[in-house]
Amino acid sequence: MIKLLTIWNFIRRHKYWITVFVFLAIIGFLDENSMVRRVSNIRKINKLHEGIKEYQSEYDENTRRLNELTTNPRSIEKVAREKYLMKKSNEDIYVIEEENTETTENETQK
Repeated sequence: MIKLLTIWNFIRRHKYWITVFVFLAIIGFLDENSMVRRVSNIRKINKLHEGIKEYQSEYDENTRRLNELTTNPRSIEKVAREKYLMKKSNEDIYVIEEENTETTENETQK
């Protein structure tokens, strides 16, 4: 009985601090919209904004290249020669492939 009275007196004296502590615990950790979830959501939003910026710059670069291809016939020729190995009738094309350094190292170790 004495312990119960001691606890009750402690609660009566510190009721405001206990209420504030319980409120902060609920808001900070237990609530559906807690501060922990809010901070993690803000981090996710920032990562998504960074991704949007990357995709936007990639989109702008591709749009610029597409406009260049549609307006400049020399750029079409350049792409055809480099990517599809096309050539004029009086030209020869030599394709030089680089050796993979890992395979040459493995062969020398054997």
